[in-house]
Amino acid sequence: MTTIYVSDPVHDDVLTELGELGEIHLGYGPAAVTYQQVQHTVDAVLLRGEVFDREKITNSPQLKIIARHGVGHDNVDLNAASDADVWVTTTPGRNSRAVAEHVFALTLALARKIPTAAGRTRTGSWSESKAELTGFELHDRTLGLLGLGSIGSLVLQIARGFGMRVLVTDPVLDSAQVAALGARKVALDDLLAGSDVLSLHVPLTDTTRHIVDAAALAALRPGAVLVNTSRGGLVDEAALVDALRSGHLAGAALDVLEAEAVDMKNPLPHNAVPIDALDNLIVTPHVAGQTEESLREVGRAALACIRQALAGDVPDNHLNTVRVPAA
Repeated sequence: MTTIYVSDPVHDDVLTELGELGEIHLGYGPAAVTYQQVQHTVDAVLLRGEVFDREKITNSPQLKIIARHGVGHDNVDLNAASDADVWVTTTPGRNSRAVAEHVFALTLALARKIPTAAGRTRTGSWSESKAELTGFELHDRTLGLLGLGSIGSLVLQIARGFGMRVLVTDPVLDSAQVAALGARKVALDDLLAGSDVLSLHVPLTDTTRHIVDAAALAALRPGAVLVNTSRGGLVDEAALVDALRSGHLAGAALDVLEAEAVDMKNPLPHNAVPIDALDNLIVTPHVAGQTEESLREVGRAALACIRQALAGDVPDNHLNTVRVPAA
């Protein structure tokens, strides 16, 4: 019998369809099992946040595919998967709309100081502090996009609806392509200096790790805000806390952190700064791509890849090659 491991919650419709392929083991919920408990019999993994290192992969003799429920793959040892003839796939574009809308949910929350305002209203102190809650409008402000893939392109579209100017730094697109989308391509230094809102949309690599470091934060306009819905390692969090506490940045909103498995009451423990000590910081628990619609679409795309690999076909959106076709 085909055996499938699902690391984290997915849409109920996807679970139902997976059940038609074989036996499912869940890595979450009341009947949760660890992957190590079932690794010797697993044929396919539907993976969200769990880390799949070389040890897990090499100890999985029947494994044919690790289907990522999303576009990031830094939690999978791609070389180990290739060595073991295990496909690794992603689902690009399926949750782009959800993430792009979350970018603006966070941006507006920062611009209008919504979490602070809502908190003070709940405590009954809103009337005497209204002057401190004065925000800013997005219209006629400049949005800087570091990366213009499927998500960044949608963020650009939404920004134009707000009447924002848009600057883009992206090594793949040329100036004419960016101009055709209603934005202007600039070097990274010019992006930082010209942005009122900086939104990150690049993968995490050795080159991009801490691309937003102390120097980059200092180069941002005073009073700018930072939004990161991409990967936590893009931002030097210690430097970010310093920029927030000094007032150089008006605010920051993070849906991703360098350490994902953290106590949300203190998501930046290495800075010894509790989250409630930073009124200008918003942290959401990696939910930018999590909507009813996107969970269904992403899950079904990953399921399609699993079906292909189990049938011995080359799956869509594979990141690697295998020496022997999966069978």
